Amino acid sequence: MGHAPTQQPVPFRDEPPCTPPPPLPGKRRGGDGRPPRGSRPRKKRHWFRWILSLLVVLLLLPVAAAIYVDTHLTRIDALANYPGRVGDTPGTNWLLVGSDSRAGLSKSQEQQLSTGDATDVEGERTDTIILVHVPKSGRPTLVSLPRDSYVGIPGVGKDKLNASFAVGGAQLLVKTVEGATGLHIDHYVQIGFGGFANVVDAVGGIQMCLDTPMKDPLAGIDLPAGCQTLNGAEALGFVRSRATPRADLDRMLNQRKFLSALLKKAAGPATLANPFRSWPLVRDLTAALKVDNGAHIWNLASLGNALNSDPITTTVPVGGFEDVSGSGNVLLWDKTKASAFFDALAKDQQLPQDLITTVGS
Repeated sequence: MGHAPTQQPVPFRDEPPCTPPPPLPGKRRGGDGRPPRGSRPRKKRHWFRWILSLLVVLLLLPVAAAIYVDTHLTRIDALANYPGRVGDTPGTNWLLVGSDSRAGLSKSQEQQLSTGDATDVEGERTDTIILVHVPKSGRPTLVSLPRDSYVGIPGVGKDKLNASFAVGGAQLLVKTVEGATGLHIDHYVQIGFGGFANVVDAVGGIQMCLDTPMKDPLAGIDLPAGCQTLNGAEALGFVRSRATPRADLDRMLNQRKFLSALLKKAAGPATLANPFRSWPLVRDLTAALKVDNGAHIWNLASLGNALNSDPITTTVPVGGFEDVSGSGNVLLWDKTKASAFFDALAKDQQLPQDLITTVGS
C-alpha cells in the first residue's frame, strides 16, 4: 500500500489590505467615496472691498476739491501796506466786491447778460461793495457800502466810493474803505459779471420772491411779481438794477437777500450731494473769484460759514443825498451815527440796535 507524499508546513503570511487610491485633489468625499451632498464651490465676497473703496473715494473727494480750489484761485495784490494805515483791529474784516469786469465774455455773452460793451466805460467799475465783519464770538455783520457814498479818496480827493476802484483798482478801494471806516481790511474777494452768472447757473438757479414787478431794460430783466427761479442772466440783472423807488438803497437790499439765498443753496445737501452741481459750482466759483494774496481755501470756508450763519445785515447809516459838481448826485453818510457804527465794529462789539439800518425790509 502506497503512502501519500509527506506534506511540508507552509508558514502563515498576513497579506496587507488593499489600499484604495487617494482621492482626487480639490474634492472632498464622504465616507462612501462620494462628494457630500449640497456642497458648492464658494465664491469670494468682494462687497466689503467695494464699500471700503467707496468710503475712501468719498473722503478724498473734498480734499481733492480743496486742493484744486486753493491752487487755482486768482490772487491779486489787493492789500497794500502804506504809511498811516490803520492797525489790525479785532475780528476779521472782508471786503466783497462785485465788479463790472467782462473778462472772458464773448460778444454774444455780453448781449445775453446785458453788460454792455467793454468800450462803453473807462476802467473797471464796481456796483457792489460789502464789508463783512466776523467777530471772535457772536453774529457776523454784513454792511452794504453804497457805491455813491461821498468819501475821501487818497490821492484823488472827495468823490464817489466806486471812483476809487475805477482809478486805482482793488488797492485804492481797500485804502479808501479803511480810511473812511477806520477798520483794517484782512481779506478781499472780487467777482465779475460772467463769473457771477455762471455760479448761479451751476446751482440750478436761485428762487426769489418779488413784491412788485421789476422791469429794467438796462439790466436786461422783465420779472413779474411773485416767487420765481432766476437763472444766471436774470440774477445778474436783479442785483444790478436800480429801477426801483429807492434806487441804490433797494439794490443793496436785493444784493444782501440774493447773497443769502445763494449761499444757502450752494451749501445745501441738494447741491453738495449732487456731483453734477457741486463740481460745476467748485469749478466756476474758482474761476470767477479774485482774492488777496494771503487768502486760502480755509479762509474762504470760514467766510462762507459766517455768511451762512444768520449774520446781521445792515447799511451804513445814511444822512441824505446831495448834488456835487464833478461827482453828480452822491450819498452822504450820517457822520455821528457812522462814526459810532464803525467804532463798535473796530472794537469787535455788537452793533447797537439803533444803528442797524435795514432799508426796505
